[in-house]
Amino acid sequence: MTRRQIAFASLLALIALLIDQWVKQLVQTNLPLHERVDLVPYLSLYHSQNTGVAFSMLSGVGGTWLSVLTLIVLGFILYLALKTQPHQRMSQFGFALIVGGALGNLVDRTTLGYVVDYIYFHTPSWSFAVFNLADAFITVGAGLVILDEIVGWLRGGHEPAE
Repeated sequence: MTRRQIAFASLLALIALLIDQWVKQLVQTNLPLHERVDLVPYLSLYHSQNTGVAFSMLSGVGGTWLSVLTLIVLGFILYLALKTQPHQRMSQFGFALIVGGALGNLVDRTTLGYVVDYIYFHTPSWSFAVFNLADAFITVGAGLVILDEIVGWLRGGHEPAE
């Protein structure tokens, strides 16, 4: 990555972090815990507190250990991001979203002891885990990185990272 690309990715990660924290603050202020508000069929807001990681896995581990684990993974993601080639803009965008989302959840975990979740997809007979915008940033970011790798491989254009 060039310095300019690093600056842009850092700005994008910061924007993702700020939007995530703003929305979580709105949820905490305006939606009582465990209250559901239906937005459209199959999509609701549902304020919950997640003491684990994705899908509440590792909820019994404890916030300090999960924060340390998050920092280790975040360091690895930053390393991979810095190793991207200048032409891998989709990956750079994806890594910025991953970093912004991970930082958003890390801020929650270190300041609140849990992560604020609020997006709830469901049908009358099935429901998906409650998640938040930071989780969506991480998922979309990972998808962009994978897509960029696949497209690069199909085109034969990616050189191995040094």
